[in-house]
Amino acid sequence: MNKQMPTILVTGAGGQLGFELMRALAPLGRVHAPARAQFDLESPERMRAWLDRVRPDLIVNAAAYTAVDRAQTETTHAWAINAAAPEVLACWAGEHEAAMVQFSTDYVFDGRAERPYVETDTAGTQMVYGASKLAGEEAVLAHCPRALVLRVSWLYSAFGNNFLHTILRLALERPVLKIVDDQVGAPTSTQLVADTTAHLLRTLLSAGDVAPWGVYHLTAGGEVSWHGFASHIVRELEFAGVKLACTAGNVQPIPSSAWPTPAVRPLNSRLCCDKLTGQFGLNLPHWSHGVSYALAQLQRSGALRVRRWTHGPRED
Repeated sequence: MNKQMPTILVTGAGGQLGFELMRALAPLGRVHAPARAQFDLESPERMRAWLDRVRPDLIVNAAAYTAVDRAQTETTHAWAINAAAPEVLACWAGEHEAAMVQFSTDYVFDGRAERPYVETDTAGTQMVYGASKLAGEEAVLAHCPRALVLRVSWLYSAFGNNFLHTILRLALERPVLKIVDDQVGAPTSTQLVADTTAHLLRTLLSAGDVAPWGVYHLTAGGEVSWHGFASHIVRELEFAGVKLACTAGNVQPIPSSAWPTPAVRPLNSRLCCDKLTGQFGLNLPHWSHGVSYALAQLQRSGALRVRRWTHGPRED
């Protein structure tokens, strides 16, 4: 590892998490985000050629096949990007003494537990997406001694395609929203994930042989259902003066059975982050703080027209 100015590869830089990682990791070294023509995740030969040429000291893999329902039928693509590509990256990293970060998901669990999952719980999933991400985890840990696997959940940001933007669009168009209320997790902003990742890497890369690499859960604090998350977004928008077709009172709860999907989502997506907060001395903010910040970002960018935005985050 080049301790002076390490070379960092960020894959998936065009996605919502990759975008934030480019910002958060910039102070740590020279960040590279190759285009697909140079670094095709479904072409191991092209990936290795780029790696051999640039020789990164740190690989941060934010790329993923995230179309959860389409993965049930597009299995080849899902496994190539979520499992095979991380294995190629991890093998190269292990061979060249590089470090690697792999992002995973709460969907590696089946959601049947009655408590938040800890890192040592046996993973099991009912969907192709979750299975492919789990295989990616296992490959990275098997081939790269200095690997950091971060399981995150319910990611959203001010920009990109995510649940927050979907609810904003629907609340502007429809007088009533029906949202699943029996799936519970922690909405987590990509900004929180990126900033925390940068902090962890600073600690790990400076710790040498005693660095506590491995699997960690990383989510915002608190928990809520998808219905509660949607209701909170609408209330925030109402309070800010956004003219909506739907009010918070018209966000109606429904069971998962009333909204069947090709991939069966876990009812319990809660991840216990005690290992991460204890090991690295961090306090992870409540999920509602990130929502307020993301909406404020949209307002500042001009993408969200409001009459006022003076309140702070509310934990409701």
